[in-house]
Amino acid sequence: MGHGLIAGGSAAAGSVTRTAQVPRARGLRAATAVLSMIKFQHTLFALPFAFTGAILAAGGLPTTRQIVWILGAMVGARSAAMVFNRIADLGFDRRNPRTAMRPLVTGELSLPFAWGTLGAGVVLFFLSAAMLNRLALVLAGPALLLVLSYSYAKRVTWLTHLHLGASLGLAPLGAWVAVRGTVGAAPLVLAAAVTFWVAGFDVIYSCQDVEFDRREGLHSIPRRFGIARALALSTALHVLTVALLLALPFLLPLGRIYLVGVAATAALLMYEHRLVRPDDLSRVNQAFFTVNGCVSFLILAATAVDRAAH
Repeated sequence: MGHGLIAGGSAAAGSVTRTAQVPRARGLRAATAVLSMIKFQHTLFALPFAFTGAILAAGGLPTTRQIVWILGAMVGARSAAMVFNRIADLGFDRRNPRTAMRPLVTGELSLPFAWGTLGAGVVLFFLSAAMLNRLALVLAGPALLLVLSYSYAKRVTWLTHLHLGASLGLAPLGAWVAVRGTVGAAPLVLAAAVTFWVAGFDVIYSCQDVEFDRREGLHSIPRRFGIARALALSTALHVLTVALLLALPFLLPLGRIYLVGVAATAALLMYEHRLVRPDDLSRVNQAFFTVNGCVSFLILAATAVDRAAH
């Protein structure tokens, strides 16, 4: 996921040689390669917010059936999006030493296999939506279109980070629809908070790739405005995130425990921005993976405990 996870660095002639020497993955090795291709570990960014939306919609725990099909929809949509991204960006990945060992680049997984995995993800997503309720199924097509089209957004606009954010922002909104079968102000506010949160940390990550983006004709906020201004814009996006999270108690019965969670989230985001400076991007990975993984789980935990206390 993320603009920065797609591009970076300069071409390496040795990568082409390596790709021809990697045998096709089979069995357990193939399963491991698939998980690597879809970056399954990055599910921690969106899935906790999906369950946050579900808990808020249910006013507590959703039913087991709802949880199962929400999980199915998340896995299906995210797997389809990641595989489509790998297919769409295969040419970029081949020219990028940092992505030269991805399974599609090395030949460990074939393009037909990737297309099959993409199809399976789409089927799982639509099946899960159909098993939830009518509105979830009606909205499944537009949602999938938004998620898949991100792969081409960076080719045409520096607002690509917001496109990625909106794709992940669908997680809590979709989960709310899955539970209630309606759309309201509260899930839209939460979706906007997730959108700005993801866009903010994606801007940070893509600061590493300014030169590659320029050479390849890709667009990003760091390329458009420079790294220093990009980091300032990232900060502004995260301020908006906290403001929107603080607005939720005006729309839903959330109390002090939730607010403590938001305060801790604000502290984590401040720490994230202290890790990265325009002249020192060496701790971008720490900011991107560690801090943001904690943010999503923190909001989920604060919401769940707050609802349980009430």
